[in-house]
Amino acid sequence: MFGARSRETPQRIGFFLVPRFSMIALTSAVETLRLANRSSGLDLYRWPLVSDDGGPVVASNGIPLAADWAVGECESLSMVVVCGGVDIQRYENRKTYSWLRRLTRGGSDVGALCTGSHLLARSGLLDGYRCTIHWEHLAGFREEFPDIEVTCELFEIDRDRFTCSGGTAAADLMLNLVARQHGHELAAEVADQLIHDRIRGPHDHQRVALRTRLGASHPKLLAVAARMEEHLEEPLSCGELAASVGLSTRHLERLFRKYVGRTPTRYYLELRLDRARLLLVQTSLSALDVALACGFVSASHFTKCYRDRFGRTPREERRQPS
Repeated sequence: MFGARSRETPQRIGFFLVPRFSMIALTSAVETLRLANRSSGLDLYRWPLVSDDGGPVVASNGIPLAADWAVGECESLSMVVVCGGVDIQRYENRKTYSWLRRLTRGGSDVGALCTGSHLLARSGLLDGYRCTIHWEHLAGFREEFPDIEVTCELFEIDRDRFTCSGGTAAADLMLNLVARQHGHELAAEVADQLIHDRIRGPHDHQRVALRTRLGASHPKLLAVAARMEEHLEEPLSCGELAASVGLSTRHLERLFRKYVGRTPTRYYLELRLDRARLLLVQTSLSALDVALACGFVSASHFTKCYRDRFGRTPREERRQPS
């Protein structure tokens, strides 16, 4: 169970590195554990790095990290953390899946950072569990694994599974672990060392507030923008959006031009096309299925709009290097 006090000290938490893993997620987690050791004056944690073959793994920023062990060489970890990153949906290694399943049968807690939830799902380790993933991959994950409950929480802890949205949220996950195992006072000391102004909980939101992303604070504008994000597959008309906040269509258009610099129709279209791009890159859905999932009624109209926004067709998008 996540947060249960380990019977062994130091507690070994293995970090499995997927090619092109997120360096910030890994270092946010590991540095939290290192500072817990430093602040307590005790050897509480160790963090061996694991790769498929025991060789170095290159992160998404191009920096290689040496691994301590290969998959299968470490069978006595209290926890194992899959560090995901770019192109996780292309990763396939049955040996790794078997190793992870073997660890769970041996009593290890298993979790993931950033996009690592993809790997756990393909291993069958999220069946019947609640999980989260980086917000940019939520739509693609839901399309690929419709039977798995995935949320937009900062991190999720469900019995002996834990998943984290990535980035600096990995520090919050580990701070919560330290607090559960060794007390809030130590966790607060570590947060202070990290210059982390507060320890976020699982229900904190992943994304920057909508008002910050739009650079505007008009409440009715924000309400309409939020409704647009909630209705990408079945778009609402401009009239319906305006009526939902008690405005005329003309008044809503003036608000968007003033604060966003474009019409609500254009802004809504860009949201849907941005979602389509993520689905094209992250899933194997056909271009038509992607179009339908983003509110387009025909493939030809979708292709035209996509080319106008990104300068290439949906098919060409899939040929682009990540």
